[in-house]
Amino acid sequence: MEGKVISGGKAAAEGKLLGESTYLAMRQAILSCSLKPGSMLTEAALMEQYGVGKSTCRLALARLTHEGLVRSVPRHGYVVVPVTLKDVEEVFALRLILEPEAARLAAGKVDAKALMRIDRAARGNTASKNHGNRIGFFLDANREFHLVIAMASGNERLVRSISVLFDEMARLVALGFSDEDDSPEIADDHRQLVEVLSAGDGKSGARITRRHIEKFRDMTMERVLRSMKQDFEHAPLVAIGK
Repeated sequence: MEGKVISGGKAAAEGKLLGESTYLAMRQAILSCSLKPGSMLTEAALMEQYGVGKSTCRLALARLTHEGLVRSVPRHGYVVVPVTLKDVEEVFALRLILEPEAARLAAGKVDAKALMRIDRAARGNTASKNHGNRIGFFLDANREFHLVIAMASGNERLVRSISVLFDEMARLVALGFSDEDDSPEIADDHRQLVEVLSAGDGKSGARITRRHIEKFRDMTMERVLRSMKQDFEHAPLVAIGK
């Protein structure tokens, strides 16, 4: 009897791990735009792709629906929620509200050496020949850089809010910077930010953070708009019946 309980518990644990890994794999595919905005998804195709059963697949889709990454389409399956210019505007508008304040609060509390290591990682990944991998590497390191500053602010809710925004921003950047020769440029903003925060200058930290976000917002908006235009031009024409 005891053996059955242990076996059942092990099976449940393995099922939970499989469900979590499936959800994370689907989520990453959406955030990296491997599953492009507007793509139609079916349970059957996803079950085959990820090698899981119907219940595991549905749980993952339910979580992604709750996060606003996919939407159920009755009798058709699911659609990856499209990216709009409004999404870009809202994500960056919230970053402009939250991150300058996080920088101000973090002044004098940051680990400058750790931040510069992260910054070099964000800009120094030239080994991979896969453009998507390079963009993903940049996004991960850039996210870590800004979250380390947010964590130094001492406000856990602020950190969680900024973390969610970076998850949403990942898809915008992956969509906008999809060309092989196009990559985000962060220039010297990070280095300057580390210098002033290390010196305890919260006012300058907030100013540099705001300038950095506005610059990155404009770059991303331009490229997302260009990507949308290309997708529209390549879309098949559909006759509309009278």
